[in-house]
Amino acid sequence: MAMSPSYGVRRLNSGHWFQKFRSISCSSVDGNVPANSKSKPQSFFPKRGQTLELECETLAFKGKGVCKVEDTGFIVMCDRALPGERFVGRVTRRKDNYAEVTKVKTISPHWDFVDAPCEHASACGGCKTQSLLYEAQIRAKEQQVHELVMHVGKFSDKDTYFNSMMKPIVPCDIQFHYRNKMEFSFGTQKWLPREQYQKNEVGSGGYALGLHAPGFFDKVLDINKCLLQSEPANKVLAAIQGCWRDPQLGLSPFNVHSHEGFLKHLMLRTGRDIDTGLPEVMVNFVTSSYKPQLLNPLVEKISAIPEVVSIVNNVNTSVGNTSIGEEEYTLYGKCSITEMLRGLSFQISANSFFQTNTHQADVLYKLIEESAGLRGDGSEVVLDLFCGTGTIGLTLAKRVKHVYGYEVIPQAISDACRNAKLNGISNATFVQGDLNKIGEDFGNNFPKPDIVISDPNRPGMHMKLIKYLLKLEAPRIVYVSCNPATCARDLDYLCHGVVEHNLRGCYELKSIQPVDMFPHTPHIECVCLLELI
Repeated sequence: MAMSPSYGVRRLNSGHWFQKFRSISCSSVDGNVPANSKSKPQSFFPKRGQTLELECETLAFKGKGVCKVEDTGFIVMCDRALPGERFVGRVTRRKDNYAEVTKVKTISPHWDFVDAPCEHASACGGCKTQSLLYEAQIRAKEQQVHELVMHVGKFSDKDTYFNSMMKPIVPCDIQFHYRNKMEFSFGTQKWLPREQYQKNEVGSGGYALGLHAPGFFDKVLDINKCLLQSEPANKVLAAIQGCWRDPQLGLSPFNVHSHEGFLKHLMLRTGRDIDTGLPEVMVNFVTSSYKPQLLNPLVEKISAIPEVVSIVNNVNTSVGNTSIGEEEYTLYGKCSITEMLRGLSFQISANSFFQTNTHQADVLYKLIEESAGLRGDGSEVVLDLFCGTGTIGLTLAKRVKHVYGYEVIPQAISDACRNAKLNGISNATFVQGDLNKIGEDFGNNFPKPDIVISDPNRPGMHMKLIKYLLKLEAPRIVYVSCNPATCARDLDYLCHGVVEHNLRGCYELKSIQPVDMFPHTPHIECVCLLELI
C-alpha cells in the first residue's frame, strides 16, 4: 500500500527548477581555516580548486546534493551531500549555470541522520543514502518526480487535476537484501577510502574482489559482504573471498591496462525453488579464457553451500568490461535458476534480464495491471514495447486476447518464448527488433492494440516511436519508466505534441505513480497512465 507523504506539492513560481531552492549560508574557506571562520564569497562564479563552506538544501535527480553560494545564489552540486549537511567542498568543475564540488569534510551532519549499517556505505557507489532516514529518502524521490513532471513535462501544478494525477510514492517494504543479482569485479588494484588510506591501514594495494571505486575503472573496493544481496549470496561471496588469492591456486585478476589475467567478474543471482520456495543461487564466473581446471577448487568449495544449485563460466575474450560471455559452460548443477512473479514461473539464465528486486517487481506489475484497466473478457490486444524477457506481457496474457512483445536483444526474446511455454501461455508472440529504428511498415504484422505497454531503458523512447504512437492512437498507454527525466520528456511529447516535428499531442495524462524499487539509491521507477483524448 502506498505511503502518504507528509507534505503537499510545492508551488513553484517560474523559471528553471534550480531557481526554487532557497539561499543557504556558505562561505569561502581555506582548507586550513576553522569551519566556523566565515568570509564573503570570492566571486559570483566559484573557481576550480576554490573551497567553499556549504549547506545542502535538497537532493536533485540522480541523488546529488544541491547547495547555493551565499549572497550570489549560484548553484553548487555535490555527490554524497544530504539535506541539512554543512560541509567544506572543493570546486572540481564549473559549468554555465552551476558548479560541481567534492566534499572535503563534514562540519555538521544532515537532517534525518541514521547510522548506516553497511561498513562500505561511505565509500561504495551503490548505496549513497544509507545514512538518510528511509522516509526522508522517499520524500526526496517523490519531490524529484514532481519537479521533473512540471519543468520537463510542462504540466502545471496550478491545474486542478495535478494533485490527483500525482500519486504518492509506493515505498519498498524490504530495504535490505532485496537484490536478486549482484555483479562484482576482480581487480589488480585494491582501492581504500581516503580515511583508511590516511591511517596507513594494512591492505592497501594488491588484489581485490568487490565493486569499482567511484570514478575509477581500474580500482576495486574490496567487499566481503553486501547488504543489498541475499544472505545465501553473501555466503558464496565470503567463501570465494576466503580462498581465491591463495598463490597455490594460480588465479589472477584481469588487468584492464595490460589485458592479462584470468578472473574478470563474479555474478551472483538468487532465485526460488518453485516447489519448496527455498532460495537457490547461481554463481557465474566471467573469465578471459576457458580454463575449468583453474576454477575447480572454487567450484568444489562453493558447491558445498546448500543454496548453490548452478555454477557457470562465461568466457569473454574481449578487452572490454562487459560480463556477458561469448561462450558459456556449466561447471556444476543446472544452467538456470527459477523465480516466481505474479503467479508465473520464470527460468533465469546467467545473462537473462529479470527485475532485480523480485518483491517490489510484484508490486510494480500489480500497478501496471491496474493502470491497464483490463476488461477481463479476453478481447483486448496488448502491444508490449521493450518487453525484455516478457515478464510484463506474460503476467497480463491470461486476461487478454493476445500479447505482442518487441525487444532488441535476441537472448531476451528466446527467454520470453521459453517462459511463455513454461507457463502454458500460447497467446503471446515475441519479436526481435530495434524500436529505435522502426520504419513506416511497423505495426503491419499485428492488429491495432487496445493497450500499449512501453518500458524503455534510461534514454526513453526514440522520436520515431513517439511518432508511431501518436499516429497509432491506441486508447491507453501505460508508460513504465526507470528514468523520470526522460519519462517526463516523453509524456510532454505524447500529451502536448512536438512542434519542431509538426506532431500534435493526443493523450491526457491520468496518473503518475512513483515506485521505490531500490532503497538507498537515487533510482526511481514510475508507472504512468495516458488515455486518448
